[in-house]
Amino acid sequence: MSKAEKLLNAMRRNPAGDWTVEDIRKLCDMLGWTCLPPSGGGSHWKIAAPGLETILTIPAKRPIKPIYIRKLMDMVKGGEHGQDD
Repeated sequence: MSKAEKLLNAMRRNPAGDWTVEDIRKLCDMLGWTCLPPSGGGSHWKIAAPGLETILTIPAKRPIKPIYIRKLMDMVKGGEHGQDD
């Protein structure tokens, strides 16, 4: 099992965990996704995946609320890393 799969499984099992933006960035890097920091005084990170039209915005507050982790998992499921479900 790869590091990305382990992190994905942990987030799926516990979306209410103490997840940070750094965890999100690690996952995006491992999946080859874009994770852009806030710009122009904003407070939301932007996540985009190749082949998906959806851009997810996640507030940088810690801990990240479970709804955003669930939305990220839905995005993963809709991308190439979840099509075997």
